[in-house]
Amino acid sequence: MEALMIFVVALLWDFLLGEPPALVHPTVWFGRLIGLFDGIYKRRGPILDFLAGTSASLFVITFAFALSKLPELLPEWLGFALGVYLLKSSFAIKSLAQHVENTMRDDIEEQRKYVGWIVSRDVSKLDRAHLNSAAIESLAENITDSIVAPLFYYLLFGLPGALVYRAVNTLDAMIGYRDERHEYFGKFAARLDDLLNFIPARITVLFFLPLSPRKVLEYWGKAKFKINADKPIAAMSAVLGVWLEKEGVYHFEGREPTLEDIRRALRIYWIVVGEWIAVVLLLLLTGVCPCLNP
Repeated sequence: MEALMIFVVALLWDFLLGEPPALVHPTVWFGRLIGLFDGIYKRRGPILDFLAGTSASLFVITFAFALSKLPELLPEWLGFALGVYLLKSSFAIKSLAQHVENTMRDDIEEQRKYVGWIVSRDVSKLDRAHLNSAAIESLAENITDSIVAPLFYYLLFGLPGALVYRAVNTLDAMIGYRDERHEYFGKFAARLDDLLNFIPARITVLFFLPLSPRKVLEYWGKAKFKINADKPIAAMSAVLGVWLEKEGVYHFEGREPTLEDIRRALRIYWIVVGEWIAVVLLLLLTGVCPCLNP
């Protein structure tokens, strides 16, 4: 029952306290570590860049794994507390909703600022509809990255699974780009993130199905732009009935998204997240998940 209790307390922490301070947040540590490697390594060509990026990524992943094993070395009560803290650091439910809610601004420049905090694209020239779309897309994609995937790997492998996933996802967010600087340095991290998100992204879509079964399946069939990220975005587009697009990357049909659609997307978010939490609780309670039977 320890895995269940760690999850329940971590969940309460998320809802009541939100994210730990950046100074002591493991995800921030992962980002700073890879940022340090990225900054000091001078690019030397595709092969050496790939080997250097792979080595740096493996170092961060190893650090995450070692961190996840610390609770086993501590007295029971202290190990439990650290386990709660580390698991909480691997997922973000309340803060994700808050960040997206902050984008609902009447002033378009204010909206650009807050949308720019949660997406990697250049928002300086986006019109209102594309700002609304970007906020909704980020919300949908991060249901997988920030909630479903880390808890999926917690169910499979316990705390090491959740923390290693969070490290890989952070690596992808930091260096998994196809620009000149990161094309080869970040390739290992990007491909590993694709692999780890393959099943969770599709699980996420399943929780949209009760809201609009026929349309979600229809849009799922159209989600062929990316390996994983477009799957929950397609499902959100289907349920909302609005177009969502990243220009030059993907487009899902519908009417123009409005500020009110961000609010509607948040309501859908809480339904989908609630369904997933219920499944996780059920699996932990019944003891059928592997992490309870090492």
